[in-house]
Amino acid sequence: MDWQKSEQHCAIKFCVKLGESATVTYGKFRRAYGEHSLSRAQVFRWHKSFLEGREQVEDKPRAGRPSTSKTDDNVERVRSLVRSDRRLTLRMISSELNLNRFTIHQILTQDLDMRKVCAKMVPKNLTTEQKANRRDMS
Repeated sequence: MDWQKSEQHCAIKFCVKLGESATVTYGKFRRAYGEHSLSRAQVFRWHKSFLEGREQVEDKPRAGRPSTSKTDDNVERVRSLVRSDRRLTLRMISSELNLNRFTIHQILTQDLDMRKVCAKMVPKNLTTEQKANRRDMS
């Protein structure tokens, strides 16, 4: 969706360079992008910004706290902690690494591709060695 925004911002800039009004620009947007176009207020805001000399089509960074807890370093820390003891709970991992539980859950399920089975965090997919052990046992 971000590429669509940038594309539309470029189109607004182009219309400003052609000397078209914000109303005409918005009408063209509704025809070109339909329901996926920027809102009227956004088109007018960007139109005004480009009229005032803005050159960038990307959004400016917003204020607020950046999400820095889901880093490669933290993923590795969680991986090593879970490998050392698979019976750790999210709360235990959270207090050990000083990260919130939601971040720990995301790292385990999305980055490490694990799920909880009988109070253990295990990989969703078996390795070749695990598959061979399972075949030999049965």
